[in-house]
Amino acid sequence: MRDFSVCVFCGARDGVNPLYAKAARDLGLAIARAGMRLVYGAGDVGLMGHIARAAQEAGGDTFGVIPTHLMAREVGKRDLTRFVITETMHERKKVMFMNCDAVVMMPGGAGSLDEFFEVLTWRQLGLHDKPIILMNTAGYWDRLTDLLHHVVTDGFADASLLGFVETADTPADILARLNTYRAA
Repeated sequence: MRDFSVCVFCGARDGVNPLYAKAARDLGLAIARAGMRLVYGAGDVGLMGHIARAAQEAGGDTFGVIPTHLMAREVGKRDLTRFVITETMHERKKVMFMNCDAVVMMPGGAGSLDEFFEVLTWRQLGLHDKPIILMNTAGYWDRLTDLLHHVVTDGFADASLLGFVETADTPADILARLNTYRAA
């Protein structure tokens, strides 16, 4: 079976609910144990740090991408399998996306939302057909899915938009979906 890479967009903070950090660690372990490569933002803080360290502990392949201006703030994690430094945030997103087969969105802030909406827009425009999965830990993305329904209901997007995004509640659910895509 060919290699399969999973881009995980997630926060550079832990958030207030300890379930977020646990889910990041569990997902990092699951990705590595399944022999998949983790592609992420190359930070060693917040959920980014949790998922990367867990993947590394399980012997996983890790591919991190970070822009120069975030090296200090996000504590660029140089001990990854592959560590790429870009000039801009846009380049970061492009390199991460071009090196993955699927996208998983964990809890995060404005940066994670930017990443999500860019890959969703690319999908809507027919620029890719990679799966986009929201990891809805503790219902974190419920309001986002409500917003997407609102956008469709109010006529600003076709109903097909809703089919471009899946939700899953646990790392096990995510892994099951990723394995389905990997087998295809």
